[in-house]
Amino acid sequence: MKVTRTDIPDVLVLEPRVHQDARGFFLESYNRRTFKEATGLEVEFVQDNTSFSVRNVLRGLHYQVRHSQGKLISVMAGEIYDVAVDLRRSSPTFGKCLGVTLTGGGHRMIWIPQGFAHGYIVLSEHAIVLYKTTDYYAPEHERTILWNDPTLDIRWPLEGEPIVSDKDRRGSAFRSAEVFD
Repeated sequence: MKVTRTDIPDVLVLEPRVHQDARGFFLESYNRRTFKEATGLEVEFVQDNTSFSVRNVLRGLHYQVRHSQGKLISVMAGEIYDVAVDLRRSSPTFGKCLGVTLTGGGHRMIWIPQGFAHGYIVLSEHAIVLYKTTDYYAPEHERTILWNDPTLDIRWPLEGEPIVSDKDRRGSAFRSAEVFD
């Protein structure tokens, strides 16, 4: 597994070894031992989530103030622009955003540790996104930051107005959001 550190060093781009021939391909999408050897991190995933969305659907920016979740994001089909926002006040990258394009055919994944908000927009006709989490979904602790917050100034690759949920439309501004110490 190839690991690339990003401009936010705790956010990692992972590229598994892909075995490809005339029949198609095979890859290990997750192996605990390989993940630890490649990243130096020992994490325990407790929940897998799968999302299907159509072009221009924007989900996020979501996080949980308690039961914070680390996430390993991969795309099974289609293409997304995936965004992580550092919400750790004590971090030198606090408030910094990072965007990475992930595709079903590219097999890259992104590791987003606890203490970050996460969101993505679908760039293809549709996308199937799989993400593993280190803690369970706790709706009472879920928070949303506005996807278009002017302080964060995320450069989403938009085609017109995105399709967002009511919850995401009502997100809070970054300046008033609950963050981590």
